Amino acid sequence: KMTDIKLRPSVVADINNFFEYQLDTEANYLAAFTAKDPTDKTAYLEKYTKLLYNPTVNMQTIVVDSNVVGTVTKFEINDKTEVAFWIDKPFWGQGIATKALKMFLDIETKRPIFGHAAFDNFGSQKVLEQCGFVKIGTEKGFANARQAEIEEFVYKLDK
Repeated sequence: KMTDIKLRPSVVADINNFFEYQLDTEANYLAAFTAKDPTDKTAYLEKYTKLLYNPTVNMQTIVVDSNVVGTVTKFEINDKTEVAFWIDKPFWGQGIATKALKMFLDIETKRPIFGHAAFDNFGSQKVLEQCGFVKIGTEKGFANARQAEIEEFVYKLDK
């Protein structure tokens, strides 16, 4: 059952948790567009520590009952504002991502904002839709986690 969910700005110590979450094979597969080598902790920590200090990035840690369970992040790529989220697998299916993303969208007000989900990542698609994102198209991209080009759905939130 869903209990107390909070967001707080991410700190370097959180990145160790996020690294552990993305080592899960199923989670990595569903996320699809992941690091070339998810086990390379040095590369992961470097990349995300850099992002923490990037002023265009808003990285928030999702905390449930004082446990760090995930992250939601706004970043900018190709002049577009994007959002991404990751929940540790034991916490899937409890509505945490949806509630956290809704809370995040109250803090992060830049619009339009886009989200992407692999064609078969129904959990992430549902989270985006429940937060008011509308599917506007598809893109193809190389998914490291699958070593293949796959289709992803593109979502947009205007307000």
